[in-house]
Amino acid sequence: MIVLDGNAVSQKVLNQVREKVTALDRKPHLVVIMVGDDPASKVYVRNKQKAAWQVGIRSTVIEMESDVSEMELLDKICELNDKKDVTGILVQLPLPPQIDKNKVITAISPLKDVDGFTPENVGKLSIGLEPYFYPATPQGIIMLLDEYNIPIEGKDAVIIGRSNIVGKPMAQMLLNRNATVTICHSRTADLEDKIKTADILVSAVGKKIVRCKMVKNNSCVIDVGIYRDSNGQLTGDIDYDYVSESAGFISPVPGGVGPMTIASLMYNSAKIY
Repeated sequence: MIVLDGNAVSQKVLNQVREKVTALDRKPHLVVIMVGDDPASKVYVRNKQKAAWQVGIRSTVIEMESDVSEMELLDKICELNDKKDVTGILVQLPLPPQIDKNKVITAISPLKDVDGFTPENVGKLSIGLEPYFYPATPQGIIMLLDEYNIPIEGKDAVIIGRSNIVGKPMAQMLLNRNATVTICHSRTADLEDKIKTADILVSAVGKKIVRCKMVKNNSCVIDVGIYRDSNGQLTGDIDYDYVSESAGFISPVPGGVGPMTIASLMYNSAKIY
């Protein structure tokens, strides 16, 4: 069994991004908008900003109060869209209940949408065209698979979770690489039987759902979930100790998909349109 070392691969990607940014005449400028004071969001934003500094990308964080109006946030995005020195815009999710996240995502220029969430980027991905930006987590997973020379074409891929952030774009990216893809979710019947067919399994649901006898021998298991268990320990969707007995490749939590997401975001942020 081989552990997919997201820390090592992400550092390799970040080094490549730094080399690219160093050679650019016009330096990228990533603006992150954070609404409210959610503790997890603060950690994520801090990690993104640290990575940006590491690769030479200018990073600005705009903090807005949790009671900010939807219109005020949309106006700020419109202002940033028009600023030529701003090359990337990211709105940290989740947003307060008074704000429609879909309106916010749609408001971002697809040319600055480093998260890859806008309808234009999602639409291009869904019909097999090259989007301006791929969503960071699925792109980071593809980078991880490629680094370890894990074949995708012709393989059976099973994705647990159908979110717009991970599940759906992950399915499309694997499909575009000629995998046969099954998406599973909370209403899927016979989930365990579906999982057993997977050459590549990606789980992104945020609860312990995959155990030893559920995975195919020598399969590649990617754990996107990350949360703290009852003992306060970081864990994921995969019962790592047991699943690692059957899997050929497995990503750990932490140290697997998380750092690859950050590296992928920096890869996107180094693109300038």
